[in-house]
Amino acid sequence: MTQHFPTRQLRFFLTAPTPCPYLPGREERKVFAHLPLSDGPTVNDSLTQVGFRRSQNIAYRPACETCRACQSARAPAGDYVFSRSERRVLARNGDLERHLVESEATLEQFELLRRYLLTRHAAGGMAEMTWPDYVAMVEDTAVRTHLIEYRRKSQDRGPGDLIACVLVDVLADGLSLVYSFYDPDLIKRSLGSFIILDHLVQAQQSALPYVYLGYWVPGSEKMAYKARFSPLEILKPGGWALMSARERGARSPRSMTLLRDAGDDELNMSDAQPAILQEI
Repeated sequence: MTQHFPTRQLRFFLTAPTPCPYLPGREERKVFAHLPLSDGPTVNDSLTQVGFRRSQNIAYRPACETCRACQSARAPAGDYVFSRSERRVLARNGDLERHLVESEATLEQFELLRRYLLTRHAAGGMAEMTWPDYVAMVEDTAVRTHLIEYRRKSQDRGPGDLIACVLVDVLADGLSLVYSFYDPDLIKRSLGSFIILDHLVQAQQSALPYVYLGYWVPGSEKMAYKARFSPLEILKPGGWALMSARERGARSPRSMTLLRDAGDDELNMSDAQPAILQEI
């Protein structure tokens, strides 16, 4: 698939092999480039459409030598029909208010993120994230991005309690969910799934074709939840194509209740720069 980028030639780099966070016993490598400050939004659009993800001002995608398991996934918002279980998740969170805010970090957000990481990902690479790290994650970018805060409806004029937050890139053809986090104690709300479903609602309301969900990794329990959303497109060598029933697998049919919460995703390029092996 040929892609022409509307900018001067980008410089791509390749990281050294590191243990794969999704499939035990394998190693991963990533190819990445620094997004230009001048036309970052346009370049981010183009790179996302060919399978890259964004972390701060870096766009990256897997470039493993012996594995092609990671596949970019996006949901076609216009064709999406919510299942009964998905409508229940939306209704269960009907008491929440959605607030679009500028990509500026707040201590309230950071405290919620820390609770989320220590509960859900205490052994992960992001567990040691500091306040400056979080500020960089949210604010260090030249692309079109914002935060969505989900708050309880307040009984007075002040803002309600913050229970979920997601960093979102706005693309020419959709919304790209960069990273989400939420109150880990509110398990029954299925907040990770709710965030994805609510962004499908937002995309439909804004006539945006797609919601980009990052990578689907067959065989990875951590990424299996993405196959529950249907229809879902995955990026193949010949371009984007609908996920087949065989690819979706018997363990995650559309009728299955959303038992395992969604929302966990990769955001680990902060370690990539010192691991540069070569320019390509």
